Amino acid sequence: MLGDLIYEGKFKITNSRVLSAEENKIEYNFTEEGRFQDIDVKILGTFCTIPAGKGVVHGEGQHIITTKYGNDTASVREYGIGRVNTKSAGTSFRGSFYYRTSSNDKLAFLNNLVGIFEAEVDESGNGVSKVWEWK
Repeated sequence: MLGDLIYEGKFKITNSRVLSAEENKIEYNFTEEGRFQDIDVKILGTFCTIPAGKGVVHGEGQHIITTKYGNDTASVREYGIGRVNTKSAGTSFRGSFYYRTSSNDKLAFLNNLVGIFEAEVDESGNGVSKVWEWK
């Protein structure tokens, strides 16, 4: 069951590189700032995409989450599907996040949590994301 909205953030793709020309597999790096409930966080992440048909890409990634002042951390695995928006020249992603942390502090609630996300990225690499807890 889809639960409460637990995260909102804004990100910027900072770099990309080709991992496999044969598969059209591309890796993207990004930085993000946002809030888990009332906790300000920074995220450093990478995700890869592979074309899966006309205007569709499959993606997977991994990210490191730190609280604003870096005193607490968590990690996340991402799996999703992106669809190119021909009107905005951007891409809409939907998928799941799997969180892990050994924290006993602010981010402890993320340990083994599954999230459902949506993200929108424009042609300049700027984007927004939201995550809901999957109960």
